[in-house]
Amino acid sequence: MPQYQAVKGTRDIFPEEAAQWKYVERVVHTFASLYGFSEIRTPVFEYTELFQRGIGSTTDIVGKEMFSFQPDPKGRSLTLRPEMTAGVMRAALQKNLLSSAPVHKLYYIGELFRKERPQAGRQRQFSQFGAELLGVSSPAAVAEVITLMMEIFDSLGLHGLKLRINSLGDTEDRLRYREALQLYFTPFHDILDEASKERLEKNPLRILDSKNPALQELIAGAPRLYDYLNDSSVQDFEKVLFYLAERNIAYDIDYRLVRGLDYYCNTAFEVTSSELGAQDAIGGGGRYDGLSRELGSSVEVPAVGFAVGMERLLMTMEKQGLFALLDSDNPLVYVVVQQQDLVDHGLQIAWRLRRAGIKTEIDLAARSMKAQMREANRISASYALFIGTMECTTGLYALKNLVTSEQTTLSLEAVLELLREQAEKEPLKS
Repeated sequence: MPQYQAVKGTRDIFPEEAAQWKYVERVVHTFASLYGFSEIRTPVFEYTELFQRGIGSTTDIVGKEMFSFQPDPKGRSLTLRPEMTAGVMRAALQKNLLSSAPVHKLYYIGELFRKERPQAGRQRQFSQFGAELLGVSSPAAVAEVITLMMEIFDSLGLHGLKLRINSLGDTEDRLRYREALQLYFTPFHDILDEASKERLEKNPLRILDSKNPALQELIAGAPRLYDYLNDSSVQDFEKVLFYLAERNIAYDIDYRLVRGLDYYCNTAFEVTSSELGAQDAIGGGGRYDGLSRELGSSVEVPAVGFAVGMERLLMTMEKQGLFALLDSDNPLVYVVVQQQDLVDHGLQIAWRLRRAGIKTEIDLAARSMKAQMREANRISASYALFIGTMECTTGLYALKNLVTSEQTTLSLEAVLELLREQAEKEPLKS
């Protein structure tokens, strides 16, 4: 057992798995650009009050899950970011982005931190990608971000996902519904768990998000938020559903869906996978028009966005066998040096191959020719290019196809041309 191990709730990502991450990230970058979203990168820690005000003091994240610290006895508390939206909105307000254009479309891929009990797909350091559309939150804008999210899933080949969607209404709708929930749950106070008892007083909508199996029947009988929506909220929601239907995006209306953060309003949505068991959410999002005011802005910035958990997404793809179709990250050619006094020549050839855009490997450990061939086979190189005295003298090199065992002798320029053609035939490596 080594003296040092990774901290509980964190994990190492080794090259084979990193190739899978890069593949997903490349798809995210491609589709975000296609939809006109530009990348933003924010600090991994912010002032703690940003999350207290932005996410909501009654949420589990703020109450139990944040990694907070003080840099010095007199300093303000800092927190490793547990989610991205508040930081993105803070950055946009600080930069006064909306003064340059009325709408900004931003996306991110980043690391986040929560004090959660480590389990499959849920770590204390984890990653998300997501998108935030600032300056507009119309039904068309909501449909835009949902479509982007689902297009990414479709491009990755995911199947069996379920899009759940609901309307949380506006502030007045939720106030009426809050009172209705308190009236409903109060008679059952004694059977509520401690978390739900606390939520009953502070934010009873959060009870609907409880995963406690003993409360599910009680929650199922609670009033529906949809029944407390005003006409404008209903029309807004129905327009979102119309756009989704127009794009053949299947959905289920889930009247119990409230999401886990206080800043959501009107449309909220979540995507789940049956591959993940009880913790089945891959991602989700919604509108958050009031967040800017919570963060001290004098004007309300309409906004809508989503976030997807990378670890859960990758778990789902692994279970669905999608990485079996992913091209390997193996070199196209392995330069085999037959004699150690020819190493310098071999290194020069490898450099020429790499300059030509050909993925190349060469031995740096002074191993025998037999050991070099074993290594070429181990890493699944497609070709072996031999460097011997004859090759150095004549300028003609033996190139062996390690798949078919065919061997030919070519000039270096001919080798470069053949390998470039082979590289172009192969799909882009991860």
